[in-house]
Amino acid sequence: MEDWAEVRRLRRVEGMAISAIARELGIARNTVKKALASDRPPKYERPAKGSLVDAVEPRVRVLLADCPTMPATVIAQRIGWDRSLTILKDRVRVLRPYYLPPDPASRTSYEPGHRLQCDLWFPPVDVPLGAGQVGSPPVLVMVSGYSRMMFALMLPSRQAPDLIAGHWALLTSMGAVARELVWDNESAVGSWRAGKPKLTDDFEAFRGTLGIGVHQCRPRDPEAKGLVERANGYLETSFLPGRAFTGPDDFNTQLAEWLPVANRRQHRALGCRPLDRWAADRDAMLTLPPVAPQLGWRARVRLPRDHYVRVDTNDYSVDPVAVGRFVEVVADLEHVTVRLGAKIVAVHARCWARWQTITDPAHKAAALALSHAAAHLPATPPADEVEQRDLAAYDAAFGLTEVA
Repeated sequence: MEDWAEVRRLRRVEGMAISAIARELGIARNTVKKALASDRPPKYERPAKGSLVDAVEPRVRVLLADCPTMPATVIAQRIGWDRSLTILKDRVRVLRPYYLPPDPASRTSYEPGHRLQCDLWFPPVDVPLGAGQVGSPPVLVMVSGYSRMMFALMLPSRQAPDLIAGHWALLTSMGAVARELVWDNESAVGSWRAGKPKLTDDFEAFRGTLGIGVHQCRPRDPEAKGLVERANGYLETSFLPGRAFTGPDDFNTQLAEWLPVANRRQHRALGCRPLDRWAADRDAMLTLPPVAPQLGWRARVRLPRDHYVRVDTNDYSVDPVAVGRFVEVVADLEHVTVRLGAKIVAVHARCWARWQTITDPAHKAAALALSHAAAHLPATPPADEVEQRDLAAYDAAFGLTEVA
């Protein structure tokens, strides 16, 4: 390569003769002539040698034509391959795309206010949940398609009541909602049935209240929501390192402090900061409904004698005056509230640990007092004596008296 370039320079710039160039570079005159005749750099090409796979390639093609997804190990078994499996895999990798239908991933362009990509991220860190338990609760992550603004919140569970409450909390912080949410097949959101997407009843009601659409990605298609997938990775590599958490509240506090910093970073794909695009993005979104959708856990149950109600996996005490009566149980991300009509008979902080019993000391004392009072009630007075009529009178009335 160096000789070829130098020969052409000496000829064109210095005007040297072929013999002089040959003497200068110490190469043959024919080599100089070939270099001057070629206008492209010399390239070494080795003649291709045959491969052991060449002899079985027709049989491999037949198998791939019948089943394009057949693993290379199965192909090796079918053709009786007893050589190196690596060279067979390399050839199968080259041939397989010719028999698979094309499945390109198109690049999506986003209009302002059009889409919010959503996902659940499970941070690989132990968060204290109380009662000696630690875990990794789900974090709801939302990324706006146009501005790439990122929003996130840790939730007590991935069940529909908590997931919808988390949506509302983040949308309230945004002050608007995009025209469409993008979700994968999260069980609380929906799934694909008979080749068609189907939302759950809870999420259908939620999107109907907001007046928006929900796009469900096809199964095993992570590219369809690549923005939020990359946001999950960014959270894991930029937010978590060097941090420790005392509980879910502390996690959400630190996350809320970090997100504004993340949204002010320079975004390579955008050429600007997400914050710079956020105003135009939010202005194009829809306004939130004036009435909040039905949020959290809701149930109407008859309070049993043990005066506890269950939310998720935990039991919460209730004032025993409501025993045997119907009560309304409402639980959001922070509190569990129980009402007897218009009267509040229990308020508890939401417990993030599982299978716990949460007791208000006032409820326990009231239950003991009522139980003690019931034990000392006076005995039931004897019933008044009632005259018993002689049954022979009925026999005489119906003419059933025996004749002597």
